[in-house]
Amino acid sequence: MKTTNIFTLIFPALIVLFSTQITAQEKTSLLTLEEQQIVVDSISSKLNANYIFPDVAAKMASNIESKLRKGDYKSTLDPQEFANTLTTDLQDISKDKHLRVSFAPERIKEQQQTITAEDSIAFLNRHINSLKRNNFGFKEVKILDGNIGYLDLRSFSNVEYAGETAVSAMNFMSNTDAIIIDLRANGGGSPAMIQLITSYLFESDPIHLNNFYWRPTNSNSQTWTLPHVSGTRSPDTPVYVLISSSTFSAAEEFSYNLKNLERATLIGETTGGGAHPGGPVVATDRYMVWVPTGRAINPITNTNWEGTGVSPHIEVPAKDALDVAYAKALEMLIDNNKDDNLKAFYEWPIAKLKIKNNPISLDSKTLKAFTGSYGPRVITLENGTLFYKRGHRSKYELQPYSDHEFMLKGLDNFRIRFLFEGDKVIGLQGLYSNGNMDKNLKTD
Repeated sequence: MKTTNIFTLIFPALIVLFSTQITAQEKTSLLTLEEQQIVVDSISSKLNANYIFPDVAAKMASNIESKLRKGDYKSTLDPQEFANTLTTDLQDISKDKHLRVSFAPERIKEQQQTITAEDSIAFLNRHINSLKRNNFGFKEVKILDGNIGYLDLRSFSNVEYAGETAVSAMNFMSNTDAIIIDLRANGGGSPAMIQLITSYLFESDPIHLNNFYWRPTNSNSQTWTLPHVSGTRSPDTPVYVLISSSTFSAAEEFSYNLKNLERATLIGETTGGGAHPGGPVVATDRYMVWVPTGRAINPITNTNWEGTGVSPHIEVPAKDALDVAYAKALEMLIDNNKDDNLKAFYEWPIAKLKIKNNPISLDSKTLKAFTGSYGPRVITLENGTLFYKRGHRSKYELQPYSDHEFMLKGLDNFRIRFLFEGDKVIGLQGLYSNGNMDKNLKTD
């Protein structure tokens, strides 16, 4: 086979990418000082009229207006760089991570060209199709060994479009013995989706989730769990929520609500700290500003997570949160069950976690002691690795999860435990995932 130097594949691609970027930059006209003035004036006006805290809005507007007058932006003529600079200057005053300026001429143009009903429908369909390509944020839903439900949720999409997907996901996990909801890569979204998903975790009696104050209308609103959902609720199923420093906005609200309602165990890192809902506003024909217009007020704490984030019950690096939650769920189920078969069922997956996080290595002398025939079962040592074979069936590599217990690579429902009399290996015990066991004495 012909071998191709990877550099010959990458370098042309880089040239094409770089050329494309240059072309795009050439098509994007640089800022004039006049346009900078228009952008700053418009953003200041939008903030003063709508930002959740009027006094902070006035300080932000004064800050960027002052910098413009002093000429601090004169050398910032690249449109994207100007957006980034304004975002930094606004956040330096507000400390509000939701607040940001975007250079988005194509998006603004698309919105402005949406005039007729047909235009609006086409615009909406493009948005919905984009959401569909990401399955409305429902990245993965599955049942882990031990009957633990797992949902990897990347966004809280609008219920109007994503409701059926959410209902399917929650019903899929309705027969599980514990649920893990992974929000480590979730940047937020719709409060209505929070309401829908949370409703599956409580009985039908409404539970008060959150309050909001909205500055533009000087009004208040509330969210409660829904009295009716499609399918089956899971009000008694233990819930674990995985969070990280990237968990933000609506994903933080979901976590904060469940934490204060004592309905979930949060595992991972403190979240990003954004509790002010709002939305994008067109400032000029090339710039938009995301303006936080509301403030969450939790009915239990009478405050929110703005600037502080939501802290976990169990703090671990985000990359380890799933393994920790999985182990905690299994251990809890073992502790809460007296049935030996159920205990064995929940103990079964723990061994895999042990191997993953604390791999065991046995010396060659120990491994050699396990070799031999055990009735129809034969254990061999090949190049420092033990193998298991029964009769004419397939041969499997053995992986130790203790000094005398082994998994079979590629066979999940069967394991082996070697039996001793003193220091001598006298037999092996077959362990099955359903709790059954059998035994063979060593014959040579």
